[in-house]
Order: sequence, then structure tokens, then C-alpha cells
Amino acid sequence: GLLFNMHNEPTESQIDLAGFRHNVAIVIINEIGDVFFAKRRKMDAWQFPQGGINAGESAEEAMYRELDEEVGLQKNDVELLGRSRGWLRYRLPHRMRRGGSPQCIGQKQIWFLLKLKSKNAQFDLNKSIPPEFDGWEWVSYWHPLVKIVDFKKEVYAKGLKELLLAWHSS
Repeated sequence: GLLFNMHNEPTESQIDLAGFRHNVAIVIINEIGDVFFAKRRKMDAWQFPQGGINAGESAEEAMYRELDEEVGLQKNDVELLGRSRGWLRYRLPHRMRRGGSPQCIGQKQIWFLLKLKSKNAQFDLNKSIPPEFDGWEWVSYWHPLVKIVDFKKEVYAKGLKELLLAWHSS
């Protein structure tokens, strides 16, 4: 969502000249190779944790901040296995585009693959107010391609494929 400061006004979120917002996507994998898949609050929509990169923040810093805010995990709960080489993009359907200057037409994401270090790591979906998610489950690696909304299918296929290569070459 939009970033808010203390006065509840949107702060600068990074949008490139083509209208794509800088974003990270987070794939968390467990010891048997299943991935963390979360249900958006009050919706029948599932996705990986993701979020915007703030001005002055690296993609990796944004990823660890979003990891804490959206699922309550800390840097020491996970091992970074890989990331996409470059940006992976998706366009938002017209009905979902909000006004603003510059207009945001979609997201460009750096995808990260994290391995959960401990079975006892505590997921906490209530770190941010309001929470992004109200449920989650472990699913097989490619399962999200079946459940994700149509406009994200292509970026999910690219992201999962690229992370799989990064993972196996690490």
C-alpha cells in the first residue's frame, strides 16, 4: 500500500518514469521446499509478501523491513538464498490504478528467496496496522501459479523460475 508518515499523508514512494513502483517480493521456503503463501485480509486472494521500496532504501533493506511488517520474521529467522538478477514487472489492471503524479501503472520487483532457519520461527501477521494478511499456509513451490490473480501469473512464473535457478546454483 501507500507509505504513510506520522501525519497520515502519503510519503514519496519510488515510481520510475514508465510508471512502475519499486517493490520487493518475498518467497520464504521451508526445510521440505514448500513456500509461505498468504491470504490477503478480508479477501479471497493469495500472494507472497511484497511491498514498496522507500526512497534511500536498498531492495534488501526493504525486503527485511517488509518481512518484519507483514509476517513478523526477523533477519536472523531466515537465510538469504538468492534474488532475481533484475527487475520483474507486472501491470495493474486499469480498474486498480489510482491517480497521482506520476501515475502508477504497475510494480517492478526484485524477488528474494529466503529459507526459514527454524521450524519454531514465529510468524506474526499483526505487526502492521491494518494487517496485510489474515491467514497463510505452506504450499508446494509451483502451487502459487494456480492461485495467484491473472495479472500476476506471468511475473510469478518468472520470479519462481529465476529463484529456482539462483537457489540451485548457490
